[in-house]
Formats: sequence, structure tokens, C-alpha cells
Amino acid sequence: MNSLAQNSPLVANFAPPRVLVADDQPDVIEALRLLLKAHGYQVVTATSPAAVLDAVRRDPFDLLLIDLNYARDTTSGREGLDLLAQLQQTANLPPVVVMTGWATVALAVEAMHRGIVDFVEKPWDNERLLETLHAQIARHRARREEADRAAALESHTREIETELRNRALEIEEAHSVQRGFLPREIPQIPGFAIAAAWLPARGVGGDSFDVLKLDDASVVLSVSDVAGKGVPAALLMSNLQAMVRGLSSPRPRPRDFCAEISRALRGSLATDRFVTCFYALLDVPSRRLTYTNAGHNPPLLVRADGSWSRLDVGGSVLGIDAVSAFTDEEVTLAPGDRLLLFTDGVTESTSPAGEEFSESRLLSLAVEHRALPAKALHQRVLDALLAFNGEHFEDDMTLIVLAVE
Repeated sequence: MNSLAQNSPLVANFAPPRVLVADDQPDVIEALRLLLKAHGYQVVTATSPAAVLDAVRRDPFDLLLIDLNYARDTTSGREGLDLLAQLQQTANLPPVVVMTGWATVALAVEAMHRGIVDFVEKPWDNERLLETLHAQIARHRARREEADRAAALESHTREIETELRNRALEIEEAHSVQRGFLPREIPQIPGFAIAAAWLPARGVGGDSFDVLKLDDASVVLSVSDVAGKGVPAALLMSNLQAMVRGLSSPRPRPRDFCAEISRALRGSLATDRFVTCFYALLDVPSRRLTYTNAGHNPPLLVRADGSWSRLDVGGSVLGIDAVSAFTDEEVTLAPGDRLLLFTDGVTESTSPAGEEFSESRLLSLAVEHRALPAKALHQRVLDALLAFNGEHFEDDMTLIVLAVE
């Protein structure tokens, strides 16, 4: 019996079990109290059904050890059965073991129906009683721990679901804000046609473009890319887009514009962030395009005869150097020319096999279909791109097609 208590994992690894002992005989209560206390149990006693109910409602227990027979009726067990019926209405009821000196099969069966887990006859055998209590408390604690783990998992799951919903709402709102900085409509320019698409990889992204009509003779074309993805890149890109809208005018040359933007970004960029940008000013009557390429993927200019060139003159990426020097170049466009502006999400998009779409594939499409109108050529490239990558976006993608009519 002593070895049972000393080796019991119930006593060694958990808090001492709390047991409520209920009996109307003081000597029985005292004997049980001393026995259980000697084996590491915390014991609370009650001498009536009312006292049992009060104790259970007030404090938690690992087990109830109650007599079925009390002073009013010492043989039938009716008071004990009525008590069991009332206990069944208690939330989180611990296991109940009953004791009686007048046990019958009928009484035992009825007690089982009322929720008891075991039955002990008086006079009891100490070792068997301790084994019974130990087993029932161990089961109860295991069930309670499992329930606690399940409740904690459910709570954690709800927290994650709430966080995901909140993030989705934030991304949706950020997408709406970012989309508001992009052109709602592509302006109509006599002698030209423009088609554009912005496809963010994560709802919001670091790509941006603008087609900004300054007056009847001047139009700004820009495409930019922030290193990184998601909300941080989108916030920075929205800031850049606002600068483009606020600072663009027919007067400054593109090289001066990029230098000013680079200085403005210098203080707001993290060490692992930078911005690439292609910025061009189109003089509509003369068809002259003056541009600066600040570290961006060079746009492809495809001539009507199938010859082509990259627009790569400019300087370094924006926001890195305290003093950035940029150059610009002027090209004259002619009827039948097609200009493709894009971000690296287009050329670096990968197939399921890991192959990149590549600039050469984009160029081949542009040369092959150079006679198509801007919208049709734009759609042909997008269709080929989505077929190539299986509509799987690893990076933001922006594509603009300018057609000279």
C-alpha cells in the first residue's frame, strides 16, 4: 500500500489530488481523511447532501467519494441517488465513486445510471480503495488535459482565423488604396494607342506604372519596381506614385526628375530596399520620347521593319546614393513602332518546370506580332505569359504597350 503511493505518477507529477469525502458518520469520515491524507490527497469533508452540493459548486475537485445512505434513510440509498441526480446538473462534474454498507444489485445499477464511475462496499479494503481512486483520478485528469488542449487548440485556431481575416481585410484595403494611385483610364493621345496591365502577386505589390497626360502635347510614361513584395513594398510604391503625380511637368528633363525622386527616397528607404524606374516624356506632335532608365528593365522598342533596341540609358537605381547623376536619351518614334515597358515579374516569371519566360521570349512575341494594335499585342503577350507560368504569380507583373499609329 505504501509502495502504491510512493511510486504513483499521479502524486509525483501532478498537484495533490483534491477529493471530497461525504458521509454522515464522523468516524468513517475521519478514517477516510487520515487514509487519503497519508497518501498525498487533499481532503474536504461533507456530512449531508446539501453540504456536498455547496462544496461542489464552490470549489473544484478531482473526485467525489460519497456515501449513498444518510441519516434520514440509512438503508435504501434514496438520499444518495437523489444527490447523484442533482450532481448531474453540475458543470464539469468530476468522477463520482459511491460507498454503501447496504449494496444491492438494483441499487448499484441505478447508481451507475446516474453517472457514478465505481462502487465501493463498506467496510472497504484500503489498498483496493486507493487503487480505485488513483485510477479514476488519473483518467479524469487525462480527459481534462485533453479537453484543455482541445480548447487551447480551438482558441488558437480562432485567433489565427481572426488574424488571417484581419490581414485579408488590410490587404484588400491596401490594394484599393494602391489601385487608386494607378491610372483609372488610359488617356487618349492622337497618333498613339496604349494598353496597360498591373498584376500584383499578393493582392498588393511593389510594381507601379503611370500614363499621365500633362497637356495636349506632353505625356509621361513611367514604370517602377520596388525591391520586395507585399504591403511594405506597396506602401513605398504608393509614396513613389504620389511623387510622380506631384512632380511631373513638361519642363524638367527626365534625368532631373529621377535625380529629385532619388534624393527624396534616400531618407525613407530601408537598407535592403531600392527602386528601379523608367521615366519618359513623350512630345506628341514630334513623336520624340525623352527618357531616363534608373536601373529598370530596359523597355523594348520594336520598329515597323522588325529591328529593335533597348532603352537602357540612364543611371543607377533610385534612393541609394546621396547624390545620383542621371543621363537621358531622346528617340524619335515612327508609325508602326511598338514600345513595350515591363517589370522583371514578366521576364522572370517561371514555368512549372522552373524555366524563365525571359526577355528573348518577350522580344520574339513583340517582333512577330508587331503589326497588331496596342490592345491586341498586349493581350497576346499576357496570354502567352499566363499559359507559360500556369497563371502562377511569384512576383508582381506590369506590362505597357505603346503603339505608334
